[in-house]
Amino acid sequence: MVDIDSLRRDWVGKEFHRAEYTIGQQQVLDYAASCGDTDPRYSDPSNPDFEAHPTFIGCLGNTRDAMTPQDFPGLGRGRSIDGGKSVEIHGPIRPGDRLSARSEIADIYAKTGRSGTMLFIVHRLNFFNQNEEPVATVDLRQIKAVED
Repeated sequence: MVDIDSLRRDWVGKEFHRAEYTIGQQQVLDYAASCGDTDPRYSDPSNPDFEAHPTFIGCLGNTRDAMTPQDFPGLGRGRSIDGGKSVEIHGPIRPGDRLSARSEIADIYAKTGRSGTMLFIVHRLNFFNQNEEPVATVDLRQIKAVED
């Protein structure tokens, strides 16, 4: 049986990884095009409000190092299930910005249903621009079956 209280105490809220990203104009344009979004704010560099599409941040930071601390215990049986992603935008992301991503485990909790107990691990990536202003928070949920 997994001791969720111990996991929460040992892991929740502790930063375990950082990464840096420089945002390029073509990267922003390509992303908007891939979404089919023709709004000039996202597709026209001459627009005075030109910035990255609001969902752009979701394509950054999804690496193994950013998702799970190296010494995080192996839990449950089998593979994990993707439990979804939420993105909260705090400010614009523009070409030339240098973003810092900081990873932490934001929450660990369990739910019990028809298929048994499932452990939810919420991985949070906080993104800051070169002025240390928060620009986005991305929460990714991982679900694992656990032994009862």
